[in-house]
Amino acid sequence: MTIQALKTPTSLQSALKQVAEQCTSCGICQKSCSFLQTYGTPGQVAMAAENPDGNDFTAAFECSLCALCSAVCPEQVEPRAMFLEMRREAVQGGVGNYPEHSGLLGYERTGTSRRFTWYGLPQGCDTIFFPGCTLTGTRPKQTKKIFALLRESIPTIGIVLDCCTKPSHDLGRQDRFLSMFGEMLTYLRTQGITRVLTACPNCHTVFRTYAPELATETIYEVLAAQNGRDIGAKTSGTVVVHDSCVVRFDTAIHDAVRKLVASAGLTVAEMPHSGVRTFCCGEGAGVAARASHFADAWCEMRQAEAADRPIVTYCAGCAHRLASRSTVGHLVDIVLDPEQAVSGEAPVSAAPLTYLNRLLVKRHFRLTMHPCTSRERTSMAEKGAFRLAKPILLLCMVVIAVIASRLAGVSEYLEPERLRAFISSYGPLAPAVYMMVYALAPSLFLPGLPITIVGGVIFGPFWGVVYTITGATAGACVAFLISRYATRGIIETRLTGSRWRRLESEVEKHGWKVVAFTRLVPLFPFNLLNYALGLTKISFVEYALTTFICMLPACIAFIVFSSSLLDLLRGRISGSLFLGILLIVLVSLIPLGYRRWAARKKGSSPAEPV
Repeated sequence: MTIQALKTPTSLQSALKQVAEQCTSCGICQKSCSFLQTYGTPGQVAMAAENPDGNDFTAAFECSLCALCSAVCPEQVEPRAMFLEMRREAVQGGVGNYPEHSGLLGYERTGTSRRFTWYGLPQGCDTIFFPGCTLTGTRPKQTKKIFALLRESIPTIGIVLDCCTKPSHDLGRQDRFLSMFGEMLTYLRTQGITRVLTACPNCHTVFRTYAPELATETIYEVLAAQNGRDIGAKTSGTVVVHDSCVVRFDTAIHDAVRKLVASAGLTVAEMPHSGVRTFCCGEGAGVAARASHFADAWCEMRQAEAADRPIVTYCAGCAHRLASRSTVGHLVDIVLDPEQAVSGEAPVSAAPLTYLNRLLVKRHFRLTMHPCTSRERTSMAEKGAFRLAKPILLLCMVVIAVIASRLAGVSEYLEPERLRAFISSYGPLAPAVYMMVYALAPSLFLPGLPITIVGGVIFGPFWGVVYTITGATAGACVAFLISRYATRGIIETRLTGSRWRRLESEVEKHGWKVVAFTRLVPLFPFNLLNYALGLTKISFVEYALTTFICMLPACIAFIVFSSSLLDLLRGRISGSLFLGILLIVLVSLIPLGYRRWAARKKGSSPAEPV
């Protein structure tokens, strides 16, 4: 069977009809699901969706597609297929393309790019290890060790560093998913591959569903089948196992996982929701980007059931999600060093280091395997992937520059006296040096207030304002341009909260007025705001002019104040000191004045506008 035979999924209308007819709305599935508690039982959702009047199916993007509803349903209804079809319908209708998903899709494009992919197939290879994106990034050493273990029993095993493109699949981008995964599947078949060993439950599900002609197993089943083999060290204690929701119905994986945990000397205490009835970690199907409150609810329920006991999971995504609230060990860590894993001390990397790790893992295998056949992925995603590789490099350079500046003691010059002496030493070039320092500060997330104060002290009230507003505007523009053209994909993955989504929406509606408001009413950190606005659709000219004009009041206030500091140190109190204090007070009252105005307008307590 080829992937083309699976290309036409169940139609939306057929899925809606099936759920509407089979669901009795008994409410059992709602008891543990905040999404269904909000939107109704699957049957109610299906009946509402059958009404064509204005239904855009976008609520389906708030479902984690975890299938717990199917696991507990006495009528064996399967709503997950319906919600997935609703997502696909929304994407095809042009209403399912959310900016919140751009970071996840950019991560996928990186994983399928030529730079990050590599296929190494030895002579006589019919089995491959497919570790997935997240494991290689977060646990590069463990990935290499696991491959070495597999190679002991399967000498001709190959390695495939690629992405299964499940993000596109789950986000309703079916055409892209079928194209990308289909291309990989076609290549593997032509190379005689008949067996795939996966480490990621998501990759496992994709291969099982869309490549049924391949024998797909998890590495945990393979390792557990090596009876009596002493894989790693032993420890003791009690842990709970968090089963990945995407393989909730695969009991063979559940059994293998528990066998490996037991072989490490650990005792498994089963949580009320495990195995077939496991909870989602909150990471499923990109729901955290669109409905973080639903994702947090899943995470909190899992934390409550764990009851402060260490959690063992075999999904790197689940491990990352749950680690913010509990002590979590990945099963790979348990296999290799159980004591370290249970204590939460196993070496685990976070972004952006994960991208570097994936490149180093690729380099390792290229240098050590010497395969008969190898390739790097070339595809329609190549252009997008290279666009993301560039920002990754530039972001690393920015991080290195920040670290280097602090190690070199540059930050010490931000103290007013040190900075004043440093800039004054340049004589006629002092204004240019001062503006250059200010232009670089926002991009490096350095505080601007000390630089502003020094500008007033050195150059006085008039030229201090001229040089400071010029440097500050230039710095804001540099950060804006870096965000828009260099590190967009990276920054988008960080700015996913509701406040940032609202900022983008408001800028799209009101343009420069929102920039003016956020400059006058500082609801956001100045340096981060510059990067955030670079992700919006406002034009650069509008941004630059509005930034210049609306930063001017605060600039004048602080420069007038700081220009009187030398007189104050000499024991003289000038009129500019009182004027500066008055101006600072007035600027500081702008947010309060706005809140009171907004409260009177709404007839309620002061509301946060953005």
